Amino acid sequence: MAKRRGRVLIPVLAGLLVAAGVVTFVLREPSPVGHFRSAEGYDRFGAAYERAMAELPKPERVIDLRTSFGVVRLYRWTGTGTGNPPVVLLPGTSASTPMWADNLPSLLEVGDVYALDMIGEPGRSVQERPITSGADQARWLDEALAQLPEERVILFGVSLGGWNVMNHVVHRTGKVAGAVVLDPATTFNDLPLSVILRSIPVALPFAPKSWRDDFNSWTANGAPVEDVPVADLIEVGMQSYAKQLPSPARFPAEQLAAIDVPILVIMAGRSVMHDSAEAARVAEQTLRHGTVKLYPEASHAINGEYPQEIADDLAAFAKGLR
Repeated sequence: MAKRRGRVLIPVLAGLLVAAGVVTFVLREPSPVGHFRSAEGYDRFGAAYERAMAELPKPERVIDLRTSFGVVRLYRWTGTGTGNPPVVLLPGTSASTPMWADNLPSLLEVGDVYALDMIGEPGRSVQERPITSGADQARWLDEALAQLPEERVILFGVSLGGWNVMNHVVHRTGKVAGAVVLDPATTFNDLPLSVILRSIPVALPFAPKSWRDDFNSWTANGAPVEDVPVADLIEVGMQSYAKQLPSPARFPAEQLAAIDVPILVIMAGRSVMHDSAEAARVAEQTLRHGTVKLYPEASHAINGEYPQEIADDLAAFAKGLR
């Protein structure tokens, strides 16, 4: 499997996954919902968002869906592949739709694609009610998916987006025909202490940018993170947006074993977020309908490193859902 090193989009995402969860309560603000801390921060984020979105193919539709917890922003592209359920992309923490720039071309060869910004994260979705549990997170996503015209979809997430995919199928299935998770953290095993300790300082919104760059390069096994539009977007989001979400928790084995939809798990062999071999073993032992793959040379920035290989594995997985 040839390793791709060009524009790696998710090193920052990888670091912020841990950082945001570790210090959520330290930085907690009086408002019960996620919000931008200032008008100036909102404007800076909006400008960074538009720059990063320019890296993607232009979406055919921009959709805002109302749910019990707020408004969900979705984008839709029509793919060239036929016969497969559309894929719904869930980004990682502090990320949003622009993080999929490297993946969309190959994913669109498999079929139609939706991408959404998560409620409670910096993006174009708007949180209106407190989210206090994994069940709440699954509820708003289920309500959004129910409004799509397709009868079946494939959920697809990376990093914390992978955790959110698993959280959804733990609590609800609805239209979900199958799910794909890329190196999901805090899902099949725990975060190493080294990651937690290194993440704490860089999670602070007033931390120097150089601290975040160093940390996030480390999570991507030394890949450069400077001058990447989506990395800048995530950086601005961390500084300007106050999140009010529960910290992700590892799922008990009995919850994983009860999932009744097919799951494709792709682990990154060189991820610093967990012992990947152990996570793969747990996934294989607990998921009743699981297919588990390990990309030996991938870092936690797996989706930016291996977009074509991931799309090929998705295509084979989707074919089995027909």
